[in-house]
Amino acid sequence: MEQAVIHIEEITKVYQMGEVEVHALRGVSLRVMPGEMVAIMGPSGSGKSTLMNIIGCLDQPTSGTYWLNGEEVGQLTDDQLATIRNRRIGFVFQTFNLLARTTALDNVALPLIYAGLSRAERNQRAQEALEAVGLEDRMRHTPTELSGGQQQRVAIARALVNHPSIILADEPTGNLDSRSGREVMAILQQLNRERGITVVLVTHDPTIAHHTSRIIHLYDGLVTEEEAVEEPIVEEASL
Repeated sequence: MEQAVIHIEEITKVYQMGEVEVHALRGVSLRVMPGEMVAIMGPSGSGKSTLMNIIGCLDQPTSGTYWLNGEEVGQLTDDQLATIRNRRIGFVFQTFNLLARTTALDNVALPLIYAGLSRAERNQRAQEALEAVGLEDRMRHTPTELSGGQQQRVAIARALVNHPSIILADEPTGNLDSRSGREVMAILQQLNRERGITVVLVTHDPTIAHHTSRIIHLYDGLVTEEEAVEEPIVEEASL
């Protein structure tokens, strides 16, 4: 049996808010196979972002076990977790998280500084990533000179620049109009299809979720249903 790239067993997450305990996750188990494109769907407060932070090694669970590519994450040091975040996982957020006064090229190259590459190598890799999302003619523009859809494409290029095996996208179309949202989904589908990148996206939008091959429904910190999407919506990138 092929090994899951993401394998979570009975994960819980409890936040202490003064004297009150908030149970964000109540025993979540799931597996994602290499090259899958999966949506985690649920209403606000269902635990989607908490689960995404644990999958992305940004947060540790209160209990339960998480294996990433067969490696138990709970046994890793902070430095090892930082290396995983920088080299194996690309993050895409709803709010883009771009530096406002910095060009698209430099925004994309930023993660490579921590990888110790020379400036020439960083620029070359960033240029290739921007070409992959159809923004080679916008490399010298700052985020304020780009549309929301273009800013999210810059964010996807930044997620790609370290050649990750996994992209985690948290509400990647949440701040976009429907046309820009379709463009972003087309790019994520293309990266999944052509490069074999495993894509896990969080959304509350059923239409966005149906761009994937499987939907994991989360409610009150529990997986309530897993749904296979027989005919995913396919977008063609018009880059």
